Amino acid sequence: MKSRRPFTGAITALVTPFQRGAVAYDQLRRLTEWQIKQGINGLVPVGTTGESPTLDHAEHLDVIRCVIDQARGRVPVIAGTGSNSTKEAIELTEGAHDAGADGMLVVAPYYNRPTQEGLFQHFSAIAEVTDRPIVLYSIPGRCGIEISVGVVERLRAKYPHVNHIKEAGGSVDRADQILQACGDSVTVLSGDDSLTLPFISVGAKGVISVASNLYPRDVARLAALALKGDYAKARALHRRLYPVFKAIFIESNPSPIKLAMVRAGLIGSDEVRAPLCPMSDAGRKTLLATIARYNAKQ
Repeated sequence: MKSRRPFTGAITALVTPFQRGAVAYDQLRRLTEWQIKQGINGLVPVGTTGESPTLDHAEHLDVIRCVIDQARGRVPVIAGTGSNSTKEAIELTEGAHDAGADGMLVVAPYYNRPTQEGLFQHFSAIAEVTDRPIVLYSIPGRCGIEISVGVVERLRAKYPHVNHIKEAGGSVDRADQILQACGDSVTVLSGDDSLTLPFISVGAKGVISVASNLYPRDVARLAALALKGDYAKARALHRRLYPVFKAIFIESNPSPIKLAMVRAGLIGSDEVRAPLCPMSDAGRKTLLATIARYNAKQ
């Protein structure tokens, strides 16, 4: 059995670099190495920020293998293995398990809008094929459905390794509800950079971050300060980062963060796969001005 490390602090939801339509594995390796050297606490390849819906199965698993190989056990690698097809999610989870992933991030099925019983059965089937920690991913704004607190409780009771949730519903109250119901048996992680600080204040243990693609050291420091209860310093850093947190979502993720990463020299292209598209001129102007203001304060 693989040794278990906590999934806490700042964990980057990695972008997938593309070059002329293909996955740029050399850039992905460099990005992974840089993230680790910058002090990030974990990595998520092929989450939705990694454009998982538009990668084919071979690419999906190759990206996971690439990040695991480059990380060499230095930080946990939590593979995105979710799908709106239970069969596909099982296959991806099995592949990630075999590749050596430390855990799996499994998003709620999008478009289908199953009942809560359907969600329970979906996640149960996935939990049956791995003993590695599973991070449930509730993001109703994208999936059209929320993973209820009751389903989280049922899954945790039946499957001890279903013990994390990335909560991206935009509600601190919702995070508190999960913690009230499950206590320390479930680790809550913020799915919104701008809510990292308030989530940790009610008991969450970190963030799965988009902004840390660009600023891993700063986002990791924000999480660390909050987790040790130094809220004055955490709040000051949060306020500096807050305009960045908002600017990277002014258009569909991950188009803004990829553009910012290109300007920072971290990846070679801001290519995204259709139906996503490059940012508008107005969006680019706003994003780059915000990033420039933040960098000037460094």
